[in-house]
Amino acid sequence: MLNRIRALFHDTDPGEADGQTLQAAAAALLVEAARTDNTISAAERNRILEVTRRHFNLTEEEAQDLLSAAVFDTEGASPYYRYVSVINDRCPPNQRLWIIEMLWEVAYADGELNDLEANLLRRIGGLLHVSDVERGQARKRVLDRLGLPEDTGL
Repeated sequence: MLNRIRALFHDTDPGEADGQTLQAAAAALLVEAARTDNTISAAERNRILEVTRRHFNLTEEEAQDLLSAAVFDTEGASPYYRYVSVINDRCPPNQRLWIIEMLWEVAYADGELNDLEANLLRRIGGLLHVSDVERGQARKRVLDRLGLPEDTGL
């Protein structure tokens, strides 16, 4: 299964395995968000597993495989533009907010937001054509869902 998921990161035909390729791209962006401080903490890893299981309706094993493939594929230089392109190509503009919410959850996995995480969320939000207002509303929903005060970070 891991090899099949890794292959999705290299799928360039938009007609093939749209849902799985979208999952792979989303997982890669979540890993990029977690890795902004050059490490992926246990809290961030657990949050990635939680949000991918919840959002994509994955089993624990499928979420683990997806995360492993994303970590492997994103090592080295930051290639997140490739993943943003997959999401832009395969997800209508009015349905891209879900990835921003998932990214906020990973950014707040340790209970706080650092400047690098905030910057990455701004850049990815812009590349996904998600407005600042929508990104801010998504942040507030995530803070509420996680039980964090609204003045956490930023």
